[in-house]
Amino acid sequence: MSGRSERTTGPAVPLDRADRVESVDSATEVFVAHRNLLFTVAYEMLGSAADAEDVLQETWLRWVGVEPGTVREERAYLVRIVTRQALDRMRALGRRKESYVGPWLPEPLLTSPDVAEDVELADSLSMAMLLVLETLTPVERAVFVLREVFELDYDEIAEAVGRSPAAVRQLAYRARAHVAARRPRGTVSPAQTRAALEAFQRAVETGELQSLLDILAPDVVALSDGGGIAHALRRPVVGADEVARLLAGGWWKRDAERSVEPVQINGGPGLLVRLNGQVDGVVAVRVENGYVTGAYHVRNPEKLSRAVRETAVSR
Repeated sequence: MSGRSERTTGPAVPLDRADRVESVDSATEVFVAHRNLLFTVAYEMLGSAADAEDVLQETWLRWVGVEPGTVREERAYLVRIVTRQALDRMRALGRRKESYVGPWLPEPLLTSPDVAEDVELADSLSMAMLLVLETLTPVERAVFVLREVFELDYDEIAEAVGRSPAAVRQLAYRARAHVAARRPRGTVSPAQTRAALEAFQRAVETGELQSLLDILAPDVVALSDGGGIAHALRRPVVGADEVARLLAGGWWKRDAERSVEPVQINGGPGLLVRLNGQVDGVVAVRVENGYVTGAYHVRNPEKLSRAVRETAVSR
């Protein structure tokens, strides 16, 4: 249903204190019911869990101020608020990225195994896809996420982004073409993913060059994000030989006690790395056709809080 018919008309009736408390309780119940969805929308638009949480806080403050009984389609109305807040936040985030030290990677999320079962959701959350979405304009990204991931109709999206339905259709077409030309194309079964991650983990732990070459795709890309706080690569490393030598030579300190644990990161395979018992980083792994095509290493400590506690996402 279009956002134009989400609110009913008629004069607002003042509430007494008891009614107001009941209204806030009701608003809270509705917001909590949709919270995971709203977080996922904001996160896919921003690539940052911290900023997504700020957007949810702003959304809640606006939602609780809405007069009771004036909203028919609560989900659509909340998505509209969160989208507008996320668009405002994207502009500020863009300025921060301009001064970011080294490559910027999305904030990794530890997710439950069932997220991987929703192939479309897992693909949209992946590091590789989030990096592709970074190449869209803010409005294109919002339209793509709302249409392709959350399957909103064009009228709803138009209300959310402040454009006409016809303009939204054009934005969606342009964004789809842009993403299709850049998104990873390979397919892989869960069994292949597990086998590839296990082989990658063994190769990383042993540092055996040939084992790494056996599991890495010829055009594999390794990216590292330290945010100027932790040591990280300053530029992407491309190609199996270069990435294998990087990993074999020690992407992490050799003089420290290291453990590598397989985890689900952003709905896909990943490794949680600890040095001397402390979380040192996360490697999200992209697997296509049984080979590792991408390794996204996040060491910035400001981005690691969600790597050790599970984040609920939905669509």
